[in-house]
Amino acid sequence: MAQIDYRRLGNSGLIVSTIGLGCNNFGRTGTASQGQEGTTAVIDAAIEAGVTLFDTADIYGAERGLSETLMGHALKGRRDDIVLASKFGMDMGGLNGPDWGARGSRRYIRLAVEASLRRLQTDWIDLYQLHAPDANTPIEETLSTLDDLIGEGKIRYIGHSNLAGWQIAEAEFTAELHRHPRFISSQNEYSLLVRDAEDEVLPAVNAYGLGFLPFFPLYNGLFTGKFTREGGPADSRIMMIRRHLVDNAPWDLIERYQAFCDERGVSMLDATFAWLLAQPGLTSVIAGATRPEQITQNADAATAWRPSAEDVAWISALFE
Repeated sequence: MAQIDYRRLGNSGLIVSTIGLGCNNFGRTGTASQGQEGTTAVIDAAIEAGVTLFDTADIYGAERGLSETLMGHALKGRRDDIVLASKFGMDMGGLNGPDWGARGSRRYIRLAVEASLRRLQTDWIDLYQLHAPDANTPIEETLSTLDDLIGEGKIRYIGHSNLAGWQIAEAEFTAELHRHPRFISSQNEYSLLVRDAEDEVLPAVNAYGLGFLPFFPLYNGLFTGKFTREGGPADSRIMMIRRHLVDNAPWDLIERYQAFCDERGVSMLDATFAWLLAQPGLTSVIAGATRPEQITQNADAATAWRPSAEDVAWISALFE
């Protein structure tokens, strides 16, 4: 197994592995990690591989909160070995009480963080992220509450997810104006086939020195190299719930990409991780896994190939 790399998350002092473990599959029905044994096996493999960034959310799991609950049991005695990231702000179906759509409010955040801490069986969350914009709450109120939680030691750093470029700028201005801690990371969808973030989000991320954490970086697994025009593994996320992604994929481009990888003696997984990690501002690739061997493959792929600038440009142009 190759030695994994580590990077600073934005302009903060938080250091994370360049491969992060997306924990949205923990507790997901029909996966190998839907229960405690499967979840623990994946977490064991991730720690063994040197992965430190574990990214979950209160909403993940067949039942809301289940991913955090399974992780809490699996991480007993090893909490200090990882950087634990979670999120708040999606609809928890009343699990945190009525929220009236104001899930960035002081009242709601207090309820959400305490519930996550209980499920995760920890005293603190390393990176606590606003999961989605809240149009009903001023961002200053959200930042003020997160500021208090940092002061109390319940969270250590803050990030956001699914914010537009102008919302990232607004949060930066508000934090500076009111002297609140700044968000240090931005998490948005980004892959070879979904590159909207390049329009406004990535320029904002780089302008303000945030660390970028892409989700669905392999386009739900399409760029693992395990799929063809005919389909792929029956137990994969795509084949189980998103078959249309295979049916509608640009296979002429993907097959040209596979030929490019074959010429260089690298796998599509290797090349895709290399392309992602070459993007300015990108700190860690958040990749999900349901089995231990997937963790090993991802960790190896992250350091398997060091592409030239011309290689990166060719891949970018192919999927432009």
